[in-house]
Amino acid sequence: MDTTRRPPFPPFTEETARAKIQAAEDAWNTRDPERVALAYTPDSVWRNRDRFLQGRDEIVRFLAGKWEREQDYALRKELWAFTDDRIAVRFQYEWHDDAGQWWRSYGNELWEFDGDGLMRRREASINDVPIDETERRVHGPRPAEERAATIPLR
Repeated sequence: MDTTRRPPFPPFTEETARAKIQAAEDAWNTRDPERVALAYTPDSVWRNRDRFLQGRDEIVRFLAGKWEREQDYALRKELWAFTDDRIAVRFQYEWHDDAGQWWRSYGNELWEFDGDGLMRRREASINDVPIDETERRVHGPRPAEERAATIPLR
C-alpha cells in the first residue's frame, strides 16, 4: 500500500469529497489504528475533543486507547461542506463501555488535505449521549445499499 499518496486528491468535487468521507468511514470501522493513521501526513495535527495530537505515532496510540474504551464501535460519516482542499463532516458513532452502557457520539470534523490526499489537519468536536441498547441504529460497517443515506440528526 502506498503510504505517501491517498486518492482522491484535492481539489475536491462533491463526488470526490463523498468518496473521501466513505473511505475514512470504512477505515475507521476497521478499528485498526495503524491502517487509519496512514491516511494522515506523518506530522498531522489533530484536535479531538480536549486532546491535541501531532504525528502518526500519537494518532496510533490515541486510536488504540479509544477503541479499547469504546467497545463495538460503529461509525457513520456524512458530507457537510467542502472546498478545494478542505472537507467538513458530521458523524455519529455508537459504542459501549466496560459496564455495558451504550453511547451515541455526535460530532463534527474539519479536515484539511495536502496535495497527495493525506490529511494534514483534523479538528473534531464530539458529544456523547447515553442510549439504551434497543435504541441502537449503527451496527457495524455501512452496507453498500446505505452508502448514500443521510444520518438522522438524533
